[in-house]
Amino acid sequence: MIRIKTTDGNDIAFEPKHFAQGGMKNVHWVDGRRAVVGFYRTKPDQQGMERLQAIVGAHRKSILNGPGGDTLAKLFRWPEALVEWNNTIGVVVPVFDNQFFFQNGSFDNDRLRIKGKEKEGKWFASAHNRNTFLDQREAGNWLGYLKICIRLARAVRRLHASGLAHSDLSYKNVLVDPLTGDACIIDIDGLVVPDKFPPEVVGTPDFVAPEVVATQSLEITDPQRKLPNMQTDLYALAVLIYMYLTLRHPLKGRKIHDPEDSAKDDALSMGQRALFVEHPDDPSNRIDLEYVRDSELPWADISKRPMSLCGPLISDLFSKAFIDGLHDPAQRPRADDWERALVYTADMLLPCANRDCTGKWFVFDNSRQPQCPFCGTAYGQDVPILNLYSARSGESFRPDNYRITVYDGIGLYAWHANRFKSPNERLPAAERARLAYFQKHNGTWHMVNEGLPHMKDVKNGTPVPLGGSVTLEDDAQILLDAQNGGRLIQVQMAGATDTEPS
Repeated sequence: MIRIKTTDGNDIAFEPKHFAQGGMKNVHWVDGRRAVVGFYRTKPDQQGMERLQAIVGAHRKSILNGPGGDTLAKLFRWPEALVEWNNTIGVVVPVFDNQFFFQNGSFDNDRLRIKGKEKEGKWFASAHNRNTFLDQREAGNWLGYLKICIRLARAVRRLHASGLAHSDLSYKNVLVDPLTGDACIIDIDGLVVPDKFPPEVVGTPDFVAPEVVATQSLEITDPQRKLPNMQTDLYALAVLIYMYLTLRHPLKGRKIHDPEDSAKDDALSMGQRALFVEHPDDPSNRIDLEYVRDSELPWADISKRPMSLCGPLISDLFSKAFIDGLHDPAQRPRADDWERALVYTADMLLPCANRDCTGKWFVFDNSRQPQCPFCGTAYGQDVPILNLYSARSGESFRPDNYRITVYDGIGLYAWHANRFKSPNERLPAAERARLAYFQKHNGTWHMVNEGLPHMKDVKNGTPVPLGGSVTLEDDAQILLDAQNGGRLIQVQMAGATDTEPS
């Protein structure tokens, strides 16, 4: 072991021989293998050093030592220190959590020998990779990917709130675990700070924003040249979410712009002439099913797997990202828009009744007879829908455009009871407990109060004490919280009851 001090004065020991190489660094094990240290093969210049010092110093402190730092630490592999050795600079980074390493690996008893390696996002973001190469015990289900997207949106939102951009957000720099829904952004040492630390890379193909692709031939000093920033992060985030939830790229369709030059055609398709494959008014870039592999079906068939299967909130943001904001970066949804829509959509899920379904979960489609879009199985039960309303100061309750589907095992939490609370890193641990749950008894749904002191059956004007319950029936109104921002739910019965929700 080589024992030295970090630049902030702490002792560290690492193995002298590197065990891996990245694009810019040689990677060594730190004593005890709790962390690694990556040494740059080319020593960073003064600006690069200032960037690294800010990342392991002020930016690390503001994000990981602030409110919810423990939660945020799981969303990033944030560099913790710098070391100097053999006239170069090393970055000390904690090792990845166990769930980000393959337990079973690839198909046919791990023929590709990826067992024990990192779960790089590329394995899970296309139908071909997921269906052809992975051991299906690694694939997870649709709820797992929805959770991954929530965590990615949360991480990007927090970066942007600190004035930082990742600059190379892609499935190469994101580790995911569909089995737990965990996600972790890596390669933090190249963060962009506008007007201070410019980007070091343009980005990864397929995730580079159209304006960056369209101007990449210009000199780096040309004021018309577009470089990675927060808005390009938002494009990459939208692409990641779209790929994880629909298993296809939003721009890769059949349209050919230059049949003689494939490189130019690709640049036009991803840049100046980029067109969403699901554009409602211009179908010219739909995916040509004649040329897709069987392993890409049915996901490549937009008629069978439209973005609408993700629910109205997410579909609306896809339209904003890939139609309104595709060539107008200012119109792209922000990370907090994505986080909110994804969280709300998670509350609109139903479990598929088919045990062999690969999706396992699906978004309630607001129909009388909901069915799983992944396997076609009818849900076959009544579905209580909870429409959420919240109080404003001195005003009556107003709709929040937020609804919850009820199924066995679901619960209500603080963020459901009050609109001023959100299920993110800022929520105190004391407010994360379940406050109510639902159960069906003798064909009737009941909500049981566990922690809502103000709960009240509004129609009957009767309180619902802790430990008590209230029946869910069509048009029932139940107050959850009487404080400012407190919510009231209005019940609608759908599914087997044949009542169409409004």
